[in-house]
Amino acid sequence: METQSKTKRKVPAGSPLFPNIPRFSQEEIARRKAESHAFAERCRAIFKQVAPQLMTKHYGWSIHIEPDSGDYFIDPDSDICFQKARQKHPTAMLMEMCLNETGACGRV
Repeated sequence: METQSKTKRKVPAGSPLFPNIPRFSQEEIARRKAESHAFAERCRAIFKQVAPQLMTKHYGWSIHIEPDSGDYFIDPDSDICFQKARQKHPTAMLMEMCLNETGACGRV
């Protein structure tokens, strides 16, 4: 019985693992990061406006925010809240937060 040995090809240090996949330029990465940061800031501004009133009756509920329209959707179930938001804004970017002091979702 003869055993075939498999030869593993090593990737040289500093070379990409997947050379056929296009890479983003540093400018593109910086642009996307800035857009993401601006989106989050717009969502946080809306959250800071509405959270104090909503927390009195709906503490711990999920809130999804669409910053371009200023719409927000709340529900105790995150999935249902997301479905409500998608019904009105099917293609928009949404940010999920929790109605608490920090807006953070989940546990650490």
